[in-house]
Amino acid sequence: MRTDLKGASIKWIGGADGPTTPWEDAAAKKFSEATGINVTVVRGQQSATDRLAEYRQQLSAGSSDIDVYQIDVIWPGIMAEFAEDLSPAFPTIKDDFFPAIADNNTVNGKLVAVPWFTDAGLLYYRKDLLQKYGIANPPATWKELEDAAKKIQDGERAAGNQDFWGFVWQGKAYEGLTCDALEWQVSNGGGSIIEPDGTISINNPQAIAAFDRAKSWIGNITPTGVTGYQEEEARGVWQAGNAAFMRNWPYAYSIGQADPKLKDKFDVVPLPKGDGDKARNADTLGGWQLMVNKNSKNKEAAIELVKFLTSAELQKSNAIERSLLPTRPATYQDADVV
Repeated sequence: MRTDLKGASIKWIGGADGPTTPWEDAAAKKFSEATGINVTVVRGQQSATDRLAEYRQQLSAGSSDIDVYQIDVIWPGIMAEFAEDLSPAFPTIKDDFFPAIADNNTVNGKLVAVPWFTDAGLLYYRKDLLQKYGIANPPATWKELEDAAKKIQDGERAAGNQDFWGFVWQGKAYEGLTCDALEWQVSNGGGSIIEPDGTISINNPQAIAAFDRAKSWIGNITPTGVTGYQEEEARGVWQAGNAAFMRNWPYAYSIGQADPKLKDKFDVVPLPKGDGDKARNADTLGGWQLMVNKNSKNKEAAIELVKFLTSAELQKSNAIERSLLPTRPATYQDADVV
């Protein structure tokens, strides 16, 4: 890391307030101690939809206040006009990172952002409760999930926990619900929204059946309040011991394992599949990248922070301490990670 930029000050907008905040603060402190560059970590919006709106408002006004932005995997095309080209700083990006993600982050030859961690939707399940109610295996289909969720929910409520629900997920009208809905659609053989030949195919029986099924969960195995749930609201119900199953991202794994009430009582599997023609397991791929604001007054310092946060050392730490999936293939060969 460079030490000739000592005294420079930059701002990095990272994750939202929550259990992973201390890791980001510690990473920023370690970087500052090594380089002499002062880093202020700004907490971002929890909702990806709200976060994007805030970013665009700031950047469209030409703001230089934030130097490094954490951006979603689907945003490079939207954010390209505001980004510094990071290609010169990462000349071997396709060798060091997954090429598909590097390509995703490249717009008209400009490397808009560097892959930080990737994501995939997962089904969390309570191993102890499956055993308690004689359910041999985690559900492989949505029907099996419905049956298991109802059986466990009825049993736990009969035992006195009236706050217990079978299945929690992200139901608020934001990007998270879009991710969930795409999983329901594809897993039931509902195809793509737009096919490779340009045909709009979303209005098909399998997709409609998948959405109707999800609607039927609300008030039955899923709380009615799910229409206000983002990731953290769903995790809150799960973490309190009030759900048998949860759809969420990998980050929730390390948080659950750190809780004595849940430690070693749960596991994860791929999300279930439906029963429509061409049904298959489907997990929405997500992830976050780090972008440097082209209007930053301290671009070199900002680029050094991006190099540090996406380094092999930090990717390993991210994987072990926060259960976030690395974007460097080599990290998956590390025995401490796997």
